[in-house]
Amino acid sequence: MENNPENKNRKGSSALKVNKGIPQPSSLNQQAADSYKLKRRRMLSPEEYVEGILAGDRVMLSRAITLIESSLDSHYEAAQKVIEQCVSYSGNSLRVGVTGVPGAGKSTFIEALGNFLTGKGHRIAVLAVDPSSEISKGSILGDKTRMETLSVNENAFVRPSPSAGSLGGVARKTREIIILCEAAGYDVVLVETVGVGQSEIAVHSMVDFFLLLMISGAGDELQGIKRGIIEMCDGMAINKADGDNVNKARIARSQYENALHLFPPPSTGWSPKVKTCSSVTQEGIPEVWEMIKEHEHLMKAKGHFEDKRNRQQQYRLHESINESLKSHFYNNYVIREKIIEVEKMLATRQMTSFQAAKVLLDTYFGNDNHQDDKQ
Repeated sequence: MENNPENKNRKGSSALKVNKGIPQPSSLNQQAADSYKLKRRRMLSPEEYVEGILAGDRVMLSRAITLIESSLDSHYEAAQKVIEQCVSYSGNSLRVGVTGVPGAGKSTFIEALGNFLTGKGHRIAVLAVDPSSEISKGSILGDKTRMETLSVNENAFVRPSPSAGSLGGVARKTREIIILCEAAGYDVVLVETVGVGQSEIAVHSMVDFFLLLMISGAGDELQGIKRGIIEMCDGMAINKADGDNVNKARIARSQYENALHLFPPPSTGWSPKVKTCSSVTQEGIPEVWEMIKEHEHLMKAKGHFEDKRNRQQQYRLHESINESLKSHFYNNYVIREKIIEVEKMLATRQMTSFQAAKVLLDTYFGNDNHQDDKQ
């Protein structure tokens, strides 16, 4: 059988014959990749960042924000120079803070309002502060995935930022980021809070209009929010006023309007208003924007607009001092060693928390007699 010539002819022949394929071009643009790697390796100068920001380059704006958010000491000086050069180009936007109870649809509302405003010729920057885990310090940063249409809009810039454990979950660098966005030409800046208590206070200190977003049919609405938040808000919007919720939203609107009348009128002369809207059907979104613009016109006409921004600058001044002192205290090498010792004494109940704090502060200032306090 093996010497059969027919079998020899069959060897090496098969119906499953594969022809040599055509060489395919690489899916990677090597030149662009090399250029990108070069840019990534090379630290840009503050002037290059500022030039890109003023030109409206969203990629450069994102890189500058990353530089500002960086905790590296080597980035701090460059970040401050970028901010300083952008300050003179900032201040021309309308800053709107958006807060609300969980499930109120803040991200969906912001996307609906953002798309409406870009359709009117505005350029929108959305600073969506994402809550960081107190355990892992990680963030989901999901706002960019929820705002699918707005995040790809050429006239919009969506930047989710981790709260990084700062007061109330508000990103520590949000004010500086607002300056960069204004320098980049965005005339409306929307700041979304994570809605976890003290974050509203921090956001209120950096915006011109503070909007409280609510929903109807979620139990006792008036008991569901804090009195302090209602007193801070410049306007309210009952979201999800569509379908079966339309009548419920109208009832909730009446309840909130009655509740707002119980508060003393603000010294500015502006009385907070309540609107109903739907982020899905877009109904009521133009009316909410009209309310915001009406507030702006009144505040500017009476001089309260600039006064509020000046007070916010003063608030930021004192907050910056507190942050610097806190950072300097905990980064002091003597304190780092002393605090371990004090914490062990706390665990064994050898001293109280107040006594431990006094020991650390006395160590830090190096003055047990508090002579500076007497002076």
